[in-house]
Amino acid sequence: YADGIFALGTELVAAVAAGGGQKLQRLKVGGVANVSRNFQENFLRPIMGMDDVQLVLESGSLDELLPRLAVHKLDLVLSNRPVSADAEQAWQCRRVARQPVCLVGQPRPASRPFRFPEDLLGVKLLLPGHSSDIRTEFDMLCEHLQVKVKIFAEVDDMAMLRLLARDSGGVALLPAVVVQDELHSGVLQQYCVVPKVYENFYAISVKRQFQSAVLKKLLSSTA
Repeated sequence: YADGIFALGTELVAAVAAGGGQKLQRLKVGGVANVSRNFQENFLRPIMGMDDVQLVLESGSLDELLPRLAVHKLDLVLSNRPVSADAEQAWQCRRVARQPVCLVGQPRPASRPFRFPEDLLGVKLLLPGHSSDIRTEFDMLCEHLQVKVKIFAEVDDMAMLRLLARDSGGVALLPAVVVQDELHSGVLQQYCVVPKVYENFYAISVKRQFQSAVLKKLLSSTA
């Protein structure tokens, strides 16, 4: 009971600090560092530019962000890994997007389209690190296809993977949203969608007595 009382008191203080019931509301969002910045911007777009909303954005590991969410120093955490409720914390985790993963690189001549999986042998691959679910799925796919690949770099940070895809001449494995600007401008080309490999994105929150209207609006837009 005491823990519940203290948690409610902390939530009430956070709600007052966030401007609950006032004209200006603050929304504090944590983004896991290896989640695409483009995805985060697209997710927040429904409330961007609203005159009565002030966004506070933080970045870190999931282990760093969840404790801040638990004590209401964050309202929401965006992650590419789910979390499950346990005896200590009833996390509310919902999948807000599921995107196919593709191979992208510098534009190829129209006469030489990329063939999957045959052309994997002749390119320098830029892959997410082993902690990534899409790396695990890709490795399993290559094992199933009996394809050995040449890895040029393993990168946990999607922003760095995006830069290497643009500048190194390698072929990167990532969701298209990560390089949406480069694909649109023609700097990079999508070679193929990798079958059976997806990246999931999750919005993690905690149950509140005083949930802000702007958080409700954001989550309802992804329902």
